[in-house]
Amino acid sequence: MKVLVAVKRVVDFAAHIRIKADGSGVDTANVKMSMNPFDEIAIEEAVRLKEQGIAKEIIVVSIGNTACQETLRTALAMGADRAILVETDTDIQPLIAAKILTVLTEQESPQLIIQGKQAIDSDNNQVGQMLAGLLNWPQGTFASKLIVEPNSVTVTREIDGGLETLKLKLPAVITTDLRLNEPRYISLPNIVAAKRKTIAVIPIQQLNVAIQSPLQTLRVTAPAKRQACVKVATVKELVEKLRHEVQVIT
Repeated sequence: MKVLVAVKRVVDFAAHIRIKADGSGVDTANVKMSMNPFDEIAIEEAVRLKEQGIAKEIIVVSIGNTACQETLRTALAMGADRAILVETDTDIQPLIAAKILTVLTEQESPQLIIQGKQAIDSDNNQVGQMLAGLLNWPQGTFASKLIVEPNSVTVTREIDGGLETLKLKLPAVITTDLRLNEPRYISLPNIVAAKRKTIAVIPIQQLNVAIQSPLQTLRVTAPAKRQACVKVATVKELVEKLRHEVQVIT
């Protein structure tokens, strides 16, 4: 079985986020970047499938500028076999990313695609579903457990009411949730070995995918700061503040 894993380079989850002065986006200058945590889980699951003898080859794909090679090398150090960078300096929207992955899927012919359920920068939670729709493949989203068989995959997924178990025919698209696994620690020998591996760089123009998105970000703003708490003496005073100051009750 060939497994394709899509990963994204994002601002590290522990980094302090700053908004650009003009409100056009997040300032990433001198900010630590890392692999999207949900995508790390996807890589780990693919590597575990390979260790079980189920997967024979793991191909990791990222879309972005040259700096994304660092993210791909992290995936290679975790255990991926090959890496592909679709190189572009354009900010790629979810539907465009899904179309790019569709073209690569047609070229590589994987039996299983695994990716994080969402990226922590945009939080769109759309690419996996759009990719499954474009490929006309079954999908299992928010996966917390996978059981892969020769012609099918059983997915336990997290929903509002609890857990739902689906059995999908292969090929299929899976998006990972936090409870699926815990990514491994990358050893120094694996990091060194990953630096010697070749990353295939494909200019986005070669894929013949239109990258102009109909969506436009008008402005990015930071959330309002929380106000200091106020201690009230009586329930009546609390009700009055909720009614007249906060205006959450009538």
